[in-house]
Amino acid sequence: MPVKIYKPTSPARRQTSVVDYRVLSKHARPPKRLRASVRKTGGRNNLGRITTRHHGGGMRQMYRIIDFRQDKIDISGVIQSLEYDPIRTSFIVLVAYKDGEKRYHLAWEGAKVGDTMVSGEKIEPAIGCRMPLTAIPSGTEIFNIELRPGQGGQIVRSAGSSAILQEVEGGSAHLKMPSSEIRLVPAGCWATIGKVSNSDHRIERIGAAGRNRRLGIRPSVRGKAMNPVDHPHGGGEGHNPIGLRHPKTPWGKHAFGVKTRDRKKYSNQFIIQRRKKK
Repeated sequence: MPVKIYKPTSPARRQTSVVDYRVLSKHARPPKRLRASVRKTGGRNNLGRITTRHHGGGMRQMYRIIDFRQDKIDISGVIQSLEYDPIRTSFIVLVAYKDGEKRYHLAWEGAKVGDTMVSGEKIEPAIGCRMPLTAIPSGTEIFNIELRPGQGGQIVRSAGSSAILQEVEGGSAHLKMPSSEIRLVPAGCWATIGKVSNSDHRIERIGAAGRNRRLGIRPSVRGKAMNPVDHPHGGGEGHNPIGLRHPKTPWGKHAFGVKTRDRKKYSNQFIIQRRKKK
């Protein structure tokens, strides 16, 4: 999908680019049954304390109820519209099934209005179709993958992402994740064939601070610009280094390059090969 680059009519416009949304269906409105309101927290917990920094404000958004399970087996559906979703980075498709029901699914790369998709165990593998991992050929790109059978897709759902099914043996499937990590998933899990849409999202340039505020992202201040009481990097006259051997978080813990995953996490047993370090 092409990226639209703005003309440099102002300093902010000079650095701004957006995904060209002209490929989306025009004047498409989500059905009332498939939308819900979103209550924002501003990064605060139930006690009103900020637990996630840099959250707050933003435009009002309407959540589209996505069918991640796609459990209408052997009932084909036709894409009625390709739509923008303000909650997620990928696009979504409104699918009308033969029995009259409509559902939202994650859009795959190359999805167009009028295309047909189906979920089933004994169907012909095709892009956009949902199948169990045991029925998908090795080396296929897949997304919206279940971690437990029947639970619905939980991983590989962001724009432009896909995992590669390497092989299925011993009741488990070997998946190469977008991070290059290789992990095991039960062979009875289902996945959608293809790649998530809007792969150009990663090269989109925000350009102006106001765009981030409309996305609900508040400004982030450098630690070295603060006072020593506020951050370990703070203090000093003028533009100086942080004066520490290792960068630290506002609470004094080491930052950058530190492993944060729990060594005793239950899912460690399913990871065959860790992701590569950058």
